[in-house]
Amino acid sequence: MGGIRMYIYSDRLYRKDEIELDDSSKQIIFTTLGNESIIEWLKNHHFPESFIEDITNEDQSITFEQSENFKLVILKYFLKDPEDELLYIEENIIIIMAGEKLIFLARDEKTVKNVVNRLFKRYRPTDSMEYIMYSIIDVIVDETMHIVDMIDDRLEEIEDRIFDESLDEKEVQKNLYFARRSLNRISKVSIQHNDAVNKIINHFPLVIRKKLKYEFIDLKEHLSFLINESKSYLDRTGYLQTLLMGFLSNRMNQAMQRLAAISLIFLPLTFIVGNYGMNFKYMPELGWKYGYLLVWALNITIAWLIFKWLKKKKWI
Repeated sequence: MGGIRMYIYSDRLYRKDEIELDDSSKQIIFTTLGNESIIEWLKNHHFPESFIEDITNEDQSITFEQSENFKLVILKYFLKDPEDELLYIEENIIIIMAGEKLIFLARDEKTVKNVVNRLFKRYRPTDSMEYIMYSIIDVIVDETMHIVDMIDDRLEEIEDRIFDESLDEKEVQKNLYFARRSLNRISKVSIQHNDAVNKIINHFPLVIRKKLKYEFIDLKEHLSFLINESKSYLDRTGYLQTLLMGFLSNRMNQAMQRLAAISLIFLPLTFIVGNYGMNFKYMPELGWKYGYLLVWALNITIAWLIFKWLKKKKWI
């Protein structure tokens, strides 16, 4: 196994390399794409070469393909990017169904563990392969719904922070930018997931379709919720960006208003001082004993009156 973990559901959950692949028994296998033994097993069982290329291609889009013996589903799983708590990136996950084998592959071992742990609460040995495939897709969709709910909570916090005196506008702008990127990607991926689910349902035998009718109706409702909510929150980020720009503009206007008010106070004082800076020979006030104090009193009185007037107008 080369140190790569493998999780296998059979009559119970096995971890690591406790058991090997057994063609004669029902097994649900979870491991990473780096597990060469799985790829080798697929090749030995005539897994189409074109499918091998699809599952190893990092840029492969969401798809559903079927051959005589295999069903291949490639979906997207969202992981938090360390750059920002609101930025999520997607990675490919692969589900392969072949008779009594269902194989789940992902690049990140954390993704494998997360899906295994979530499925553990739902798995029963009597579940059909089609139901297990539905369960895995439902786990992925539920995880994406959790991400959207988390972004919604963070957007509420950002809305409150916009009106906080200690607002860090750069941080808020960065958060909104990454939230928009994540929501936009979730919306597009959910639409593609919905199309893939429709193809999966249509390629199931009629008996299976009838048996899992309500499960897939529920799954499609969750996908519709994701599409609608992600678009709604995307609009909300646009509103918050507009609100932030308006708040910053208003704060700038207030700062300019204060500067204008200070200039208005000193404008008449500058005029008075300018008069006494003229070099005329005869200026009667220069000979007064209390002329200097009188000019100071005049300046203070004018400044105080203008200040009170500006205060009344709420300019300062």
